[in-house]
Amino acid sequence: MIGIFDSGIGGMTVARAIEQLLPEYSLVYYGDIARTPYGPKSPKTITDYSIRNTEFLLGKGAELIIIACNTASSVATLALRERFQVPIIEVVTPAASRAISSSKNGRIGVIGTKATVKSGIYQRTITAERPGFKVYSEPCPLLVPLVEENWLNKRETKMILRRYLHPLKDKQIDTLVLGCTHYPLLKELIQHRIGKQVTLIDSSIETAQYVKEFLLHNPTLISRQGQEEVKHSYYVSDCTETAMKVAQRIFSRPMELTLA
Repeated sequence: MIGIFDSGIGGMTVARAIEQLLPEYSLVYYGDIARTPYGPKSPKTITDYSIRNTEFLLGKGAELIIIACNTASSVATLALRERFQVPIIEVVTPAASRAISSSKNGRIGVIGTKATVKSGIYQRTITAERPGFKVYSEPCPLLVPLVEENWLNKRETKMILRRYLHPLKDKQIDTLVLGCTHYPLLKELIQHRIGKQVTLIDSSIETAQYVKEFLLHNPTLISRQGQEEVKHSYYVSDCTETAMKVAQRIFSRPMELTLA
């Protein structure tokens, strides 16, 4: 079983991509809605939350953990890998790799939470492989709350996006990493404001593809069910009407979110 956690509902974009690319695997998801957003919190707090989330998923039978949160990925990955014996896959490496292969002019933009941007994880990852590349990062602290509140098409959201993206437009980037799994829900708005000539890198899609390749090379690592036995479970630390609406929007189907 594949275990996935996020600070809220944004990580469901990863879960949906996993469902589509790996239909033969069951998955269990945990969204820590009660403590979202993680971005403004201290590294210690983010790591503590991530440990608890992982323990919960392992208790539900997870044999592989996906950190479907860029903030937790940038801060807590090492601690989780040291503490737990199962494979821990984060969302930064797949997105950074795709950004490198997509960029033609070597000028890559990254948007994310304050914690993700402050960690410098994307800049280190990208420039370690391509030292000549330039990486420009912009913190976007208001976007996660806006997504969690389902303010996806509000005038205020569009104005805030324009303000956040303006510095990156001036840098003449040709690739933009959506460095938070909440941001794919704003993809159309972001594309319109950054320009159609800029390639958007969706970390949820890239992570799902990475997991698929990982499991192809490690076929006996986790249990695989017959199609009729596959089960997906979605747990949250708090369940709101808005969260349910966003979840249903992500999956385009009725969703059952279990309070845990």
